[in-house]
Amino acid sequence: MTELLPIIYRDEYMVAINKPGGLLVHRSEIDRHETRFAVQLLRDQIGQPVYPIHRLDKPTSGVLVFALSSEIARLLSDIFTRHELNKTYVALVRGFSPDQGIIDHPLVEELDKYTDKKARTDKPAQAAVTEFKTLAQIELPFSIDKYPCTRYSLVQCNPHTGRKHQIRRHLKHISHPIIGDAKHGKGNHNRFFQEKFGCAGLMLASPELEFIHPVTRQKMTLVAPLAARFTQIIQQFDWGNALPQHWLTAQDF
Repeated sequence: MTELLPIIYRDEYMVAINKPGGLLVHRSEIDRHETRFAVQLLRDQIGQPVYPIHRLDKPTSGVLVFALSSEIARLLSDIFTRHELNKTYVALVRGFSPDQGIIDHPLVEELDKYTDKKARTDKPAQAAVTEFKTLAQIELPFSIDKYPCTRYSLVQCNPHTGRKHQIRRHLKHISHPIIGDAKHGKGNHNRFFQEKFGCAGLMLASPELEFIHPVTRQKMTLVAPLAARFTQIIQQFDWGNALPQHWLTAQDF
């Protein structure tokens, strides 16, 4: 029996799910071996077509919004394109990150070998801005690099732009890569978390999204509680009071 996707909001115009890490939004040449996609799973689950409005990377979990008609898809897409929303991410990163700050660092578009074959490779870097604040920190008595101890931070990020892999690339840019990031992170720290805590996968989630409903004009606050593997680390590090409690009700998939 196919497990159901966690639906966190639904009305006659749209539906939002808590996308699990490891699930593609839709079919991609990059992962041609994959047979499970959020679009098809949700369509079959609710028995009607769905239109994805935005993307979350395959390893990233969190709020994912779909329209239930092409007309609403256009209205919602306009909101995301104009960035008339507040998208919140939370990440576990290496090192003691600054208390808060704004990363204003243009990003050259990352092209996929398969899906972007015809894309221009000479595009200039695009403006990219991420606001962040540190929620919690911990020092562990393990030597991973050249130091006798190792440090980690829990960081909240609010992107002001929507570039591909923006959060992952920006945190790497300030020397605080996300744990579990195979492409932009540090392999020795990723292996440490997998071996010491049984924690595999990207420690990045999008637990909250706010925008104005395109039809009712009501303020929408969509919440996708963190996955169990994320909340287990938060509990082990005694960081439970650092986050809103409604982010911490784990939903397994």
